[in-house]
Amino acid sequence: MKTTMKTILLAVIVMGTAAFTTIKKERKVVKEATIEWKGKKVLGSHNGTIDLTEGYLEMEGNSVTGGKFIVDMSSITVNDLEAGSGKEKLEGHLKSDDFFGVETHPQAILEITTAKKVEAGYDITGSMTIKGKTNPIEFTLAMGKDSATADLKIDRTKYGVQYGSGSFFDGLGDKAIADNFELTVNLKF
Repeated sequence: MKTTMKTILLAVIVMGTAAFTTIKKERKVVKEATIEWKGKKVLGSHNGTIDLTEGYLEMEGNSVTGGKFIVDMSSITVNDLEAGSGKEKLEGHLKSDDFFGVETHPQAILEITTAKKVEAGYDITGSMTIKGKTNPIEFTLAMGKDSATADLKIDRTKYGVQYGSGSFFDGLGDKAIADNFELTVNLKF
């Protein structure tokens, strides 16, 4: 009888302790974001910004467990050219079907599926959807108390953006555009 009572008492204590040690799950919603892009070509580069429509990180305690970010592809702007000197032309071309086809594909979506804690923050694995094509993506996310930053390299050809790619077209010479473009993301929660 004493053994049965001890077992029952131990079970009650364990269950009671487990109830008080549940990890808090929450969503950290992005309040402010800047996304800077950079594309390179043989004789230089271009850069600009693009807007985040909405986004959040899923958290368990202080750990990232997931997330989703939606980018407004029609917001692509070019920052390294002045108005009247090619800025509008390049912005229009980036929005056209040669590049991101924003009329048909107005959003790009990044979903975080796993986050592994590392010294620099989190090694993120997820999926990126651009122009209706989804591919795996990996990058490191640095976390602050109410902020996060990440640098991503994306191979545009995996999303059907082949315009000016030396990987697909011969004889481009100095008109070739690098397959990878870079994103620098700064988020505030």
